[in-house]
Amino acid sequence: MYLVNQMHQLGDALEAAGYTSGDLTMLCSSVSRLRELKDVLAGRSQIVVVKHVIDCDADPLVPNGWTVEKHVKGGQMEWDPARVRLYLSESQWNNKAIRGNQLREELRGKLTYNANLLDYLLAHPELIPEEWKRRLVFFWGTIYCYPDSYLVVRYLYWSGGRWRWHFRWLDGGFGDFYHTAVPASS
Repeated sequence: MYLVNQMHQLGDALEAAGYTSGDLTMLCSSVSRLRELKDVLAGRSQIVVVKHVIDCDADPLVPNGWTVEKHVKGGQMEWDPARVRLYLSESQWNNKAIRGNQLREELRGKLTYNANLLDYLLAHPELIPEEWKRRLVFFWGTIYCYPDSYLVVRYLYWSGGRWRWHFRWLDGGFGDFYHTAVPASS
């Protein structure tokens, strides 16, 4: 039987290591994971960091009936959220909005991530930074033509307890929570 003092020490250590209640629920719901963790502690197993490499050169997902207007290839990208910055145009600051077509012109010549990153993150939602939940994150490297000849850009957003994608017409307004995913170095 575990002593109450040991359980408190474990709780303090888990909190200091950044564990959330969701992490603990996931850990406690899987006896096999607990056994794997015990093997690591005993030196019988090792933890290997998984590298997520995204092919931003591949053809993007094209929803049924849509076409691709523009797709800027971006090479092979190893995912690191520190390498991604959420950009706002000055025209979007302080509750202002800018038309999508105008923002597209402003972004011309700047590096922006394409929809391949969006789709990869949807397939691996555990990689998406928590602070993105309060924003719409647009991937301007891929512009689509909606079936009725409207140009649109897809975005990532949090709703109903999960990550989803949607799109916005370029004729519409883009306010101060419509962020563009760009390289942090740009």
